[in-house]
Amino acid sequence: MRKNFSLYLFSLLAISFAISPITLQAQSSNKKPIKYKKARALQGSTAKKMAKVYEALEVVDEKGEPAPDMDIVLSILNELKNDSENLKSYDRSVMWNAWAFVYFSEGDYPKAMDAYYKLINEPEVTIGLRVGALLSLAQLNLVQEKYEEGIKLILQWMSEVETVTAQSYSLLGQAYYQTGDFKKSLSSMETAVTMAEEEGYKPRENWYVIMAACIGERKKEIGEKVALLRQIDIYEILVNLYPKKQYFIQLGGSYGQLGREKDYMITLKAAHQKDFLNKESEYLALTQLLLLNQNPYWAAEVFESGQKKMITIVDEKTKEEKIVPVIKDTEKNLKLLADAWRMAQEIDKAIPILERAAEMSKDGESYVLLGNLYLSEDKLNEAADAINKGLKKGKIKKISPVYLTLGQVYFELQEFDSAKKNFRIAARDKDKKIKQQANNWIKYTENEEIRVKNLALRRDYIQMNST
Repeated sequence: MRKNFSLYLFSLLAISFAISPITLQAQSSNKKPIKYKKARALQGSTAKKMAKVYEALEVVDEKGEPAPDMDIVLSILNELKNDSENLKSYDRSVMWNAWAFVYFSEGDYPKAMDAYYKLINEPEVTIGLRVGALLSLAQLNLVQEKYEEGIKLILQWMSEVETVTAQSYSLLGQAYYQTGDFKKSLSSMETAVTMAEEEGYKPRENWYVIMAACIGERKKEIGEKVALLRQIDIYEILVNLYPKKQYFIQLGGSYGQLGREKDYMITLKAAHQKDFLNKESEYLALTQLLLLNQNPYWAAEVFESGQKKMITIVDEKTKEEKIVPVIKDTEKNLKLLADAWRMAQEIDKAIPILERAAEMSKDGESYVLLGNLYLSEDKLNEAADAINKGLKKGKIKKISPVYLTLGQVYFELQEFDSAKKNFRIAARDKDKKIKQQANNWIKYTENEEIRVKNLALRRDYIQMNST
């Protein structure tokens, strides 16, 4: 994870500094303390040449785009470098700063770093040039994954400037993260956030991301629950300040790991309202959470919105792009939708969906469930047909209750022979409770059959005598 951590975290920082005189140990042979000055004056000849360098660097083309005249720049800088022994120390520091800029622009980081090192070793370098070089050296080391040296230079830079900003602590925190020192990284990033708030501006997005990552890396040390709670605090800030899908998903997942299903549901629902969800697993998770929290109507609506939402995918074999719905019409998915509508008491919507699921199924379970739905709506013939289809498909886990239900359907249809036949099959079950129920239904059916026959005979008798 650390190896793949984006280097843009370092390059995108824009830092401004307030600089004032400070007494330091100079990097020279005599090791005597040197008081660096705020400003010095260049020698007349050097000043004229550097003015031409800056003018050549600021050249723009017809479109207003930068088009520096590098021939002039390199000609003058080479002339100064060849005569460097005759230049004053401050003049050399200015020259090395220009060389560092040229090398950096060309992407030659090693030479840029060498120029900066020569700059900071000049005894008469000003504070502005020195601290700027230290920071640039730190960043160049970090870009080249020399994190330990980068950290050393950042700390040195921080000791030499009058004001250390939030952004500088964030840079240090990012460097510590890359070395695997998550404790120091987290501490630095927390300092950066606190300072940014005190300075009156919104902390950067990636500062919070690094903090959450550091906490995740330290979960064995601080405890998984504590780590999750601390990450939740950060993700809650991220979804408010920088509302992106990944933060909603991470926040919801953290709630889920703590068993806070309602918070998980609310977070995913907020992501859905912002149209962030674009994976089947995300829609299904929200649907199930809504069902779990007794919101079946919302669950069904969320599911159907996933069926309507179209995304582009690439076929792995043909590499062709296809536009497909987020939620696929599989048996399992359709059963979930039907269940949501059933729980919402929208049986008319549940039935046609379950019919499709049953046709796709390799076992008879869905047909049995469909039969029960028909039965609840007093659609007896449809119920009998569905349950029989289910029995024909087979692979039903608990078969006796199915025969018991089918017997009840036939009983309501007053097809008593068929009812008794199914009750007798159910009565063979080893489960005493089911066996007793089936036998009771057999007796009840026999009595009802006699009662119905007697009513029919009485009706026929009355009709005969009335004529």
